Amino acid sequence: MPLAQAKIYTEEDYYNLSENVRAELIEGNLIYNQAAPSRIHQAILSELHTVINNYIKSKGGSCRVYPAPFAVKLRENCKTIVEPDISVICDKNKLTDRGCTGAPDWIIEIVSPSNSSHDYILKLNLYANAGVREYWIVDPYKERIFVYRLEQEHFEVETYTFHDRIPVGIYADLQIDFASLDF
Repeated sequence: MPLAQAKIYTEEDYYNLSENVRAELIEGNLIYNQAAPSRIHQAILSELHTVINNYIKSKGGSCRVYPAPFAVKLRENCKTIVEPDISVICDKNKLTDRGCTGAPDWIIEIVSPSNSSHDYILKLNLYANAGVREYWIVDPYKERIFVYRLEQEHFEVETYTFHDRIPVGIYADLQIDFASLDF
């Protein structure tokens, strides 16, 4: 008996999902986000979004910051659409009515217990291959921030704690002081 073939989902399948369904399209596979984010996850997301947005506005910058849910199609002709917790896009030509097409300049993911390998392994590789310049993984359970900066064709990593001031690689004069965040 022949084995059943797995369905390969398309961009249109992704965009035809109900608005109350959160999912990502990874190489043609729909991955559903089952659980709602925790309070700490949402508090960190809110604080970081506010700090980054206020910084960009204060500098009259052209970059835009978007919190999840916000669709990011990493490459023009690919079967991968992700929803990072925070996306910073500096090239307005990448913005569409549906989200972003192309690699954001900076992505932040906040780890949830149910998806840690998703952020640490799967998305790390996706973002490196797509050319994301800076990728932060914020782990509220370990109180650590892993900062990956794209150097040549691979990420270099530095580790920080929730007591550190973290320099933002895409901005020469921005540091985020995690100890001062209210979560």
